[in-house]
Amino acid sequence: MNFSTSEENYIKAIYHLQQANNLVTTNELATELNTKAASVTDMLKKLKTKKMLHYEPYQGFTLSNEGKKVALGIVRKHRLWEYFLVNKLEFGWDEVHSIAEELEHIHSPVLIEKLDAYLSYPKFDPHGDPIPDINGKMETTKQINLTDLELNAKAEVSAVGSQSSELLELLRHKNIGIGTVLEVIRKFTFDNSIEIVIKKNPPFSISHQLAQTLFVKPLYVSATDGSITK
Repeated sequence: MNFSTSEENYIKAIYHLQQANNLVTTNELATELNTKAASVTDMLKKLKTKKMLHYEPYQGFTLSNEGKKVALGIVRKHRLWEYFLVNKLEFGWDEVHSIAEELEHIHSPVLIEKLDAYLSYPKFDPHGDPIPDINGKMETTKQINLTDLELNAKAEVSAVGSQSSELLELLRHKNIGIGTVLEVIRKFTFDNSIEIVIKKNPPFSISHQLAQTLFVKPLYVSATDGSITK
């Protein structure tokens, strides 16, 4: 079954909203897509007819199993294209989201499978988000929010909570990216900002708001040989 670009955008938006709340409301979806609630209602009726979701007026809705499968296919294409743009065409990680938004609507399963093979089947996109495989399965990683990292503990940045170009530009300015190893050396109670150090560079502070967007994998230093493990 083929879907229009608009239908795919709705399906993907519902999928992302559903990760936070099992039931998605019309108003939440309207806000996410920056459109009117009446337009959302019309589209939901179309998607229900195509058996993409379970929808009851005034109660909320969720994707059906088939709808989730379609959503994961769109997410797969988006994240593969982001990986390609960053790792093969050398785009900045703050430049690729809008381009991938266009490329994700290309309807060619053969192209996507060849792209995946060409990229050696990556598990995560440039922002640390897992890439669904052809069956919709994704790698999981144990990570915590940077605000929850203990003092004097080392960790590796594994994901960012937003792909806004403003956030990614700020992180790039501060030399923070996926794989960056850092250590929290101080937490300030006044504004909940934290002071971090990266390698042997001078320590610097980041806001609580910025720290909340960063997810990390704690690293453990061996007491015997000083080696670091995840």
